[in-house]
Amino acid sequence: MNDSFPLALAVMAAAALLCRVAGFTLMRFMPVTPRLEAALRATPGAVMAGIAALALAKGGLAEALALGSVLVLTRVTGSDVAAALIGVGVVAALRWAGV
Repeated sequence: MNDSFPLALAVMAAAALLCRVAGFTLMRFMPVTPRLEAALRATPGAVMAGIAALALAKGGLAEALALGSVLVLTRVTGSDVAAALIGVGVVAALRWAGV
């Protein structure tokens, strides 16, 4: 850790806070149409798909198997958070096993 790390961390935290506050503030003035509501509902899935695609492209067999287990567990449990946490455990176990 160097001397500029705390400053960089503070700047990134401030930027994240500003983005959240600006989003909530601007949404107060936007009428929620069905199209906007559909876009807001689709955003978390799109973000997760982007993260998963990047992990799959950069990763190997362990990541592919973990992603497959997350997809199956999401359908079985109905909880995407629980499936994601179990998926992290699956990839960790597969890496520990040398896959």
